[in-house]
Amino acid sequence: MQSVDVTTLTAICRELQTHWLPSRVEQVYQRDRHTICLALRTLKKRGWLTISWHPQAARLCIGDPPPKTPDTFTFSDQLRHQLNGYALIALEMIAPWERVIDLQFAKRPGDPPVWHLFVEIMGKYSNVILTDAKHQIITVAHQVTANQSSVRTVETGQPYDFPPVLTGTLPKLDESQERWQERVSLIPGALQKQLLNSYRGLSPVVANLMIQKANLDPQQSTETLTENDWKILFQLWQTWLKILETGDFTPAWTKEGYTVLRWGMTQSVDTAQTLINRYYSDQSNQQNFQQLRHQLLQKIASILKKLRVKATTFKQRLQESTQADQYRQQADLLMAYLHLWEPGMQTITLEDFETEKPVKIALNPEKNGVQNAQFLYKQHQKLKRARNAVEPLLEEVQREIDYLEQVEASLTQLETYQSPEDWQTLQEIRDELIQQNYLSSGTQRTVSSSDESQPYQYLTPSGLAVWVGRNNRQNDLLTFRIAGDYDLWFHVQQNAGSHVLLRLEPGSQPTDADLQYAANWAAYYSRSRLSEQVPVVYTEPKNVYKPKGSKPGMVIYKRERLLWGQPHKIQAYLKNQG
Repeated sequence: MQSVDVTTLTAICRELQTHWLPSRVEQVYQRDRHTICLALRTLKKRGWLTISWHPQAARLCIGDPPPKTPDTFTFSDQLRHQLNGYALIALEMIAPWERVIDLQFAKRPGDPPVWHLFVEIMGKYSNVILTDAKHQIITVAHQVTANQSSVRTVETGQPYDFPPVLTGTLPKLDESQERWQERVSLIPGALQKQLLNSYRGLSPVVANLMIQKANLDPQQSTETLTENDWKILFQLWQTWLKILETGDFTPAWTKEGYTVLRWGMTQSVDTAQTLINRYYSDQSNQQNFQQLRHQLLQKIASILKKLRVKATTFKQRLQESTQADQYRQQADLLMAYLHLWEPGMQTITLEDFETEKPVKIALNPEKNGVQNAQFLYKQHQKLKRARNAVEPLLEEVQREIDYLEQVEASLTQLETYQSPEDWQTLQEIRDELIQQNYLSSGTQRTVSSSDESQPYQYLTPSGLAVWVGRNNRQNDLLTFRIAGDYDLWFHVQQNAGSHVLLRLEPGSQPTDADLQYAANWAAYYSRSRLSEQVPVVYTEPKNVYKPKGSKPGMVIYKRERLLWGQPHKIQAYLKNQG
């Protein structure tokens, strides 16, 4: 993950100073254990200032509004108590080339600052510290005790000391090319490494972009550079310093990440705020996505394993209960042929009433014929009761297995994070499992209607819309709220998969190709994705029902027709599209 360097931080501060000073703090919210958000309002607009001290994603930018869930963090509660209603009057770097920002708050614009919020963007040492006007620490995001650091402690109640100054030469615009070249080439080595070792404030990203812009190799030895190479590189060096001085930044995406310079850009962005917020939101979502998906898959696999063991046990007991009728038959035979019983017999062979075939019956020699028959009748009743008790239990377990396999299929289809929509879809699956009591409610998040995920949408060759549910919430939404009278509903037969709608206008008729296309999508978004052909049923939405008390996404249907879906065709289509 790319880190916020001095160059990017300078661009961010320039924009914040231009567009968000002065502003009033209306709300403080802590999004997670590494991120707080300040709601700022100017005379023209309102926005959320995101401040993060995450070890890999420390940043400062105008970002997205926080989720509508209770904030239970102590740090934000302390900030809220001190900063709510105050005006943000200044925002500046504490010194040139230092990644520490001083946010100053006063009762109103024009007054002296009452509070200072120091944001230290320093990788794994990043921190956020609130001090009073005399730089006495009031609260801190991450306390650093003497046991943790012998260089600098950061604790509530002590004076705030700036981070130790980094050693190294500061870049200067008035430095001559001869002096600059001499410094960089003094010790022969890889070009990028020598640039980074010679000056502080230069990040690996900026150095790499500069070298690539000069058509040089970052690992190229400084001894191999020509005079013209040095000249071009120095011109780029000065261009970088002039941009820092004038604030003429160009926020843009690069192949590897982002830049606020003109080099290596693939697509420009309006503001550095938008760029930074989008990059780190995506990176954070991607990490959270993979972690949550792995946790959910593990949890479901564990539950399914237990349920399948339970189902096997119930099936074995049902198999045993099939002998109930056999015990009754033997008891009836024994009672009919009591005159053939003799004391001490351990077995008796009697002729079946219907088949006239011999039936061998085991006997207890210590009991008489009637007692043996009574024992067989009791065994019959016992197994019959067991069957009546086990059958509903097996049905209940099987319903749970079917439901969790459906959820597992949805998770399997969410293979990688591509957009915030994927993260939203995954969170809805997590919330559903919490609601169904498969997960603890400690991490439950309320999903508002404004940020609900939406189904996939595709077009058939003739232009008809195909909608595909990505989780059970979307499946129920498609089937029972979106589906119209003229639409067609598709699902894989007797297996877990997405609900699929083929949207039709009144009076229109789908072609065979349209039906096949929708069936292919239903097959692709199912547990049978790897099969060559998959049985897919389709019917009108009015023929799809949700049994009373059933879990999300679980339905029954009637009057279905059958098609054979071909998921490999969708696989080939997506590969060509990607």
